[in-house]
Amino acid sequence: MANVWLAALSGLIGGGTLLVGAAVAWFVDTPQRVVAGIMALGAGVLISTLAFELVEEAADDGGLVPTTVGFLAGAVLYIVADWLVSRPKHPTADLPANIAARRAGSRLAGGTGVAIAIGALIDGIPESIVMGLSVLQGGISIPIVAAIAISNFPEGLGSTAALKRSGTSGRSIALLWSGIALVTVVAAVLGFVAFQSASPQLIALITTIAAGGLLAMVCNTMIPEAFEEQRALTGLYATVGFLAAFLLHELA
Repeated sequence: MANVWLAALSGLIGGGTLLVGAAVAWFVDTPQRVVAGIMALGAGVLISTLAFELVEEAADDGGLVPTTVGFLAGAVLYIVADWLVSRPKHPTADLPANIAARRAGSRLAGGTGVAIAIGALIDGIPESIVMGLSVLQGGISIPIVAAIAISNFPEGLGSTAALKRSGTSGRSIALLWSGIALVTVVAAVLGFVAFQSASPQLIALITTIAAGGLLAMVCNTMIPEAFEEQRALTGLYATVGFLAAFLLHELA
C-alpha cells in the first residue's frame, strides 16, 4: 500500500511542475529566451534519463527484442498522435508543422486550451506510467522524476504565457493544468498497479514504448522550440542537462 502512495507522489511531483510553470507564467513576465533555455536543459536531462534509467535497464531485465520493439513503437505512436493533434491547416513554412500549429494556436482563445491539453496528455501519460513502473522496480527513481519535472516546467510556462496573451481566464488555465496534473498522478498509480504481476519482458516493452515516445517528443518539440530562441546555446544547455542527469544516475 505504501508503494501506491509513492507512485502517486512521483506522479504529483512530475505533473506538479506543470502547475508551477503555469503559475510563474501567469504572475511573472518571463522572457521567451529563458523558457527556451529551460526547455533545452530539460531535453538534455530527458535524453540522459532515457539512456541510463529506462532503455538500458529494460534491455538488462527484459531482453533486446521487447526493448527494440517497444522503443520503435513508442516513437511511431507519439509521432502519429502529435501529428493528428497539432497539424495546422495553414502551416508556417519556416517551422516544423507541430511548432507552427502550437504557435498559431496561441492566437486563438477558443481552441487553444483543448489543443494544449491534448498535447500535454500525449507527453504526460507515458511519462507517468514510467514513474509508476520505476516504483514497481524498487522505489521512486529520482533521476526519472527529476527529468520529467524539469521538462514539464517549460511546457506549463510556455503554454500559459500563450494562453494569457490570448485572453484566457486564470480560472480556466488553473483548471486545465490541474486536470492534467491529476491525470499524471492517476497514470503513475495505474503504471504501478496494473503491472505488478507482469513479466520482465512485458515491463520492458511498456517502459520502452514510453521511452520511445519521450525521445520523439524531445526531438520533435523541445529541441526545435528551444533552438528557435537560443540557437547556439541550445546545445550547451542540453549538454549540461544530460551531464546533470548522468551524474545523478551515477551517484544515486
